[in-house]
Amino acid sequence: MASLITLAQSLGLAYLSGISLYASVALLGWAARFGWITPPGGLLTGLTNPVIIAISTVLALIEFLATLIPGVASVWETAHTFIRPPAAAVLAVATAWHANPSIVLAAGLLGGGLGLATHLTKLGLRVAVDTSPEPVTNGVVNFAELSVLATLSYLIWHHPVLALVIALLLLILTAILVRVVWRALRNFFTGDWKSLFVPRTGTR
Repeated sequence: MASLITLAQSLGLAYLSGISLYASVALLGWAARFGWITPPGGLLTGLTNPVIIAISTVLALIEFLATLIPGVASVWETAHTFIRPPAAAVLAVATAWHANPSIVLAAGLLGGGLGLATHLTKLGLRVAVDTSPEPVTNGVVNFAELSVLATLSYLIWHHPVLALVIALLLLILTAILVRVVWRALRNFFTGDWKSLFVPRTGTR
């Protein structure tokens, strides 16, 4: 049971990192500082370091502002394809470091994969949203992400299995949303917007 909890915590943190590495580290650091969660032990002790908290908070703020700007948001998200998945794997391993080697290895492999899947799904959504010329839509997405991050940051340490289940469900729902949004955009720009409201009829 302890191994399952450790793995769930590792993968939960990997999921958060796939959404926003900087905000995840900052939220966990602040939550530990204020006593909302038990301060992570082992290799994750560094998350409570004031310097790490300050750096991650500043980077999270920069990310929040950058992703409000259409065009810049897509570039930012694309660039982080090379940052978030590896970081997700590292944080997953760090979370499971006290467990047996099999759990540590599983955490690294699954954490990296989950971080990559989460990031790519988010990237698809962000690029679709970024087609809107105004910053309001991007702002709504930003606040939605922060809400998910804050909620799961708490649940990972208090109800890790539940947090992982929620994370996987959100990943699936987001992937479905990305598909729907991209289909809507394609139909709109090709002039086939009526197909969004009128079902296609088969030809005989």
